[in-house]
Amino acid sequence: MDAPDPENFRQPRGLRVLQAMVTLLMVVMMAGIVGIFGLIWHRYSKAQAPLPEVITLPSGERATAYTQGVDWYAVVTQSNQILIFDRATGKLRKTIAVGPAPKP
Repeated sequence: MDAPDPENFRQPRGLRVLQAMVTLLMVVMMAGIVGIFGLIWHRYSKAQAPLPEVITLPSGERATAYTQGVDWYAVVTQSNQILIFDRATGKLRKTIAVGPAPKP
């Protein structure tokens, strides 16, 4: 009995189809993962700080962060100020200036 000649060896048709399907599935899955990461990046790269409609910032101020407590909202502005608003009335309670950390 002679060994098969590797140069003339052909895969069965069903095996070639299966190999093509697995390769296609791998390409589709990789494209899907890249697409999901791309959508996540696109969504969060342009995210703005969410502000309730009732808060009106002083003119020229732009929000960079927002948080809330039980009866207050706080907005951090680009000019390094924390503006604390009353939840019930929407009026400004307090303004806190954020400066550089003191040197030891």
